[in-house]
Amino acid sequence: MHVLKKASFYLTLLQLTSLIIMTIFLKPTAAETLSEPDRQLLILGDSLSAAYGVAQDKSWVSLLQQRFERKNIKLRIINASISGDTTANGLNRLPDALAQYQPRYLLIELGANDGLRGLPLSLIKSNLKQLITLGQQQRAQVLLMSIRIPPNYGKKYTEKFTALYEQLAKETDIVLLPFMLNDIAIHPKLMQTDRLHPNETAQPLIMEHIWKALKPVIFSDPSPALPQDS
Repeated sequence: MHVLKKASFYLTLLQLTSLIIMTIFLKPTAAETLSEPDRQLLILGDSLSAAYGVAQDKSWVSLLQQRFERKNIKLRIINASISGDTTANGLNRLPDALAQYQPRYLLIELGANDGLRGLPLSLIKSNLKQLITLGQQQRAQVLLMSIRIPPNYGKKYTEKFTALYEQLAKETDIVLLPFMLNDIAIHPKLMQTDRLHPNETAQPLIMEHIWKALKPVIFSDPSPALPQDS
């Protein structure tokens, strides 16, 4: 019995020693653990960001990634946008996306489908606020895209819908990006036949619009290794 206890003691000691050695030699370096999360821009959006009716390589998201690469900005876009998505669907999907990609930036472009369905404004605002909080809890810099909708449910609903984005940005202290279809939706030649979605011709214009809004955010952040602004 004494021999068995002694053997068990040495076996436990050997296991502990092996665990310590593995911890020392297999522990990732700071560069390995921080470089990837600091290089991700996660876009959580709907059809406006999911290239609805447009070839993926012609979409504003793809064009923005190309702009990053040409300017040697080491920032990879993860496009988690799905056509028809609502704020509620986004809430279901975001936790897994945050855990998987650990993005440095989170761009939320949701709410249009909620508004087009006439959902309660309080519900839309609550869902968006939860999305923002989830991103902030994961230490992502959250950006919120303003959204505008047609006045299907009257002027009062439409105005309050538009206003809730500015309210949320102030309440949560995040960056509010101008609506991507500002100065685009008013031109039929830049829209698809449904008058709701931008066509391929509009994609470079949207990219420039978003690039202009993102530049101050990206270049004021010391985390990513960025070239000189140009």
